[in-house]
Amino acid sequence: MKEKVLSEHFSIDNFFKLDVYLKHNGYQAVKKALTELNPEKILKEAKAANLRGRGGAGFPAGVKWGFVPQNGDKPKYMCVNADEGEPGTIKDRYIMTHNPHLLLEGIIISSYCVGINTAYIYIRGEYENIALRLETAIDEAFQKGFLGKDILGSGFDLDITIHRGAGAYICGEETALLESLEGKRGNPRLKPPFPASIGLFQCPTVINNVETLANIPSIILKGAEWFCALGLPNDGGTRIFGVSGMVKNPGIYELPVGTNLKDLIFKYAGGMKEGKKLKAVIPGGMSSPILKADEIDITMDSDTLMKADSMIGSGAVIVLDEDTSILDVLTIITKFYSHESCGQCTPCRIGNSWIKKIVTRISRGEGKDGDIDNIARLASNMVGKTLCPLGDAAAMPILSIVKKFRDELETSIK
Repeated sequence: MKEKVLSEHFSIDNFFKLDVYLKHNGYQAVKKALTELNPEKILKEAKAANLRGRGGAGFPAGVKWGFVPQNGDKPKYMCVNADEGEPGTIKDRYIMTHNPHLLLEGIIISSYCVGINTAYIYIRGEYENIALRLETAIDEAFQKGFLGKDILGSGFDLDITIHRGAGAYICGEETALLESLEGKRGNPRLKPPFPASIGLFQCPTVINNVETLANIPSIILKGAEWFCALGLPNDGGTRIFGVSGMVKNPGIYELPVGTNLKDLIFKYAGGMKEGKKLKAVIPGGMSSPILKADEIDITMDSDTLMKADSMIGSGAVIVLDEDTSILDVLTIITKFYSHESCGQCTPCRIGNSWIKKIVTRISRGEGKDGDIDNIARLASNMVGKTLCPLGDAAAMPILSIVKKFRDELETSIK
């Protein structure tokens, strides 16, 4: 790949420090945005870049910003989703660890575009050291005048606060995140209304993922056309793919949106470990439906994977080899979602609990005829019937496993 947007400077020593960051064009995008551009031009550029959300849903960032009402007396808020609780996902921690000021630049520009003066970074509770690094970066930015009052003499004010998460997967869902930020239990809200109009403290709110916002400075400096050319016409830029499982070289790979999944595994991640055969791939974190080995000749972008009845999600690619037990995979998935369901919706609360009981019983060698059909029935009754996407996130991988590996599951019962 010719150009990297997010990981270009990951190997530079102490790049997380402001003095080092400034030597590599640091905060030039903020200076350009606040002194040469106005909010309308920034919004237009963000939309033209076709930057789609990197948190899982793939919704265009510029379009989301445009939903925030500009006429009103309520303050507006920015909430950065740094919860990163999706199993297999490792990309945001690398950005925040190695390049925290890039994230801050993205927050500043986005907030200026929408007219926001207060931003929160909602970070996963387990990321203690990363939270401390972000707090140090915020202090450095304040001292240099990139945050606070009248930034760079532009008249624009912005405060950024770190808020540590509650250790719940559900708080990665945007409305549960807002509830947690307000000091309440992280239960999802009924939508509509959507956060863009009624969000944090009942005020208009923008919620974006870490990787999404970290792309903004490069778009401002190099332009939407350049960013689009890196990826696909309707899904611009690069993505950081986190490859884990049975490959020779697990890790993170920044590659253009639309990179072939087969190339990602066999070219970039070195192929299968110990010469084993590929069995299946979970392409976008544990909530994405599984792909069999003969289905991986496919481009990694939101639309293509959706047409293949899967999803790119958070770009977390989990590779399974021929020795991996599908029953073990199903057991892990069902235990996780049963544990992490907030319990607010009956289909999700009861469905996940019963699926876990059935799968656990099968794994003990006590499976019965009809168990697979019951798992499928319970999962089907969750899809589209819950307050938030957690019900779908649990049901979709379960249904895909039952559909594609039914014979293996039936053999496990027998």
